[in-house]
Order: sequence, then structure tokens, then C-alpha cells
Amino acid sequence: MRIEAIRTRLRALGARPLHEDRVLRDWVRVMDHDRGRRRPDDFLPKPVREALPQLDAELDALARVISTHPADDGSARLLVGLADGQTVESVLLPRDGVCVSSQVGCAVGCQFCMTGQSGLIRQVTSGEIVAQVVLARRLRPVKKVVFMGMGEPAHNLDNVLEAIELLGVEGNIAHKNLVLSTVGDPRVFERLPQGRVKPALALSLHTTKTDLRARLLPRAPRFAARELVDEGERYARLTGYPIQYQWTLLDGVNDGPDELEALVDLLRGKYAVLNMIPYNTNPGLPFRRPDWDKARAIAAWLFERGILTKLRDSAGQDVDGGCGQLRARATGEQTVTLRRTAAAA
Repeated sequence: MRIEAIRTRLRALGARPLHEDRVLRDWVRVMDHDRGRRRPDDFLPKPVREALPQLDAELDALARVISTHPADDGSARLLVGLADGQTVESVLLPRDGVCVSSQVGCAVGCQFCMTGQSGLIRQVTSGEIVAQVVLARRLRPVKKVVFMGMGEPAHNLDNVLEAIELLGVEGNIAHKNLVLSTVGDPRVFERLPQGRVKPALALSLHTTKTDLRARLLPRAPRFAARELVDEGERYARLTGYPIQYQWTLLDGVNDGPDELEALVDLLRGKYAVLNMIPYNTNPGLPFRRPDWDKARAIAAWLFERGILTKLRDSAGQDVDGGCGQLRARATGEQTVTLRRTAAAA
């Protein structure tokens, strides 16, 4: 279910734009329809009022929490079931944030990401994206939404931008607190400046080396690092938000002196923040998480050379916190169950 389809359905019942906005606002803010200055009986057309119970039930069915996995850092990873039986992951973040998924699986195939191992299964609709935020708001306050969960948002841009517009206009979330993460698809740089809501942008950099980036992110657009940063800088100056450059720190892969020197040359003077995230170990993948002291020393070295660097510990390390791990584990458990059932039969 897409947001525009919900609006079309309401218009067919006689709703005007302000009526559509009210119904969607109640949903995304998790508010009863009777709250507010204008009660539904005095404000909404009768056909819309009569259709609300059915519509509310359908919106509630878009996503449900299958399991919750709280972590010691205050985050909680949610395995979310969609109406067709597929699953995605959302993460409740410390300080009133939520990380949502935009695809079931992912086509980019990042070598260090569990989600990329499954390939793309299907797109997540704008309604399902917003439903993940609604689920989170039923559990705790949400003032920030990051599109850094399963999937590459640029490969599902129509649905992602539709969700971002609703969250930014009716969802009571500051535009700078809507953060779209991408490997750098050109369509992002074309379309984001045109939107009514211009989200903050996080660009997955991970290396300054073109050949290494092609190996780590095999189906990402072939941007050289400097081209990617130039595009990011233009968007940062347009919106007034610094670009967040994502750097997953892989022990012995992208943490050498040559990379760090090149990174200083690349980002010095840019309107940017470097988020350096030590790799979250995925069993079966050939990468290692660097020692925390080493990661801290790297971040301090970069900061001393003028690069605003934030060393982040990926949320939920102790609960299969790497993107796609929880879904992979759950899928594996389901496969074992099915095989046992077949054997028993």
C-alpha cells in the first residue's frame, strides 16, 4: 500500500486534501482520531468516517513486530513482518531514533553486509516504510528516522521519497532528522533537491580507492571518491545540513595510512561529518572488526587533521546488530522448521 494510493482512496470517498492530511497525520503520529480541536464527526465527510475502521485495520496490518531484541546500549532490533509474509528489520536507536528498511534484501551486494548476500527480494512500499515508524512510536518516542536499514533507498526512490514527505510534513519530524543513506546513486542527487522535504544525506564511502570500492560494493555506481564527495558537497550547501560520510572500518582493509592520508585530502574543508563505524562481525563473512583502541586512535588522528570524525559503535552489537543478521537468522530457523515438518510428514 502506497501513501498515494491511500490518498486516492480517501478522495474517492469525498475527502479533500485537508481531510487526507488529517487521517494520515493521525496514523503517522499514532493519535486517536477523536483527539484535536476538530472531531471527526464535525470535520470529516461521512463516507470517510464510515471507512475509517476498515482503513485503520488495513494500516495496522501493514507491519507487525515478530520479535524484539533489546541491547545493552539502549537500542532494540525489531524483526518486522509484512502482510505478505516477508520480513525486514527496524532498529530502535538511543536518543529517540529509528532505523527503517526500504527493501526486502538488497541488490548492491556489499561484501561486508549480510543483507547484500540475499539479493533483492522486493521493494518495501511507502506505506510499509511509514508503518515501521508507527510501530516504533508505539514503543517509544521517535524524533529521527534514518533510512539505513535493509536495502538501498536509491533503488526504491519513489516509495522512499513518498514516505519522507509524509514524515516531514505530517509526522512532526524535522527535515534534518530524516536521513537517507545511499551508496551514491546519481538519481539521489537529481531528485532530492526537487523535493518538498529535503532530507539529510549519508553517503557510504568506505574507501578512497576506486578499485577497492568496486570490490567491496560490487553493484554500486562507479563514482570515484572525489566525484561522490563533490556531489555531496553541492547538496550540503543547498540544504544547510552537513553530509554524513559512512566509513565501515574493516581491519586490515581500509584502515591503513594510505587510506587515512587520502581521506584527509578528500574531506578537509568540506561541510561534512565522518561517521566511522567499526565493522559489526558477521559470521561467515571474511572481515574482522578492528580493536576498539585502534579505531579510537584512527578517529583521533583524523580529528587532529581537521576532519570532524565521530567514532560510532553500531547499535545492537550483542543482538545480531549488523543489518540483515536478524532476518538471516530468522529465515534460517524457519527453513529448519520446514524441513523438520516435511521429514515428520
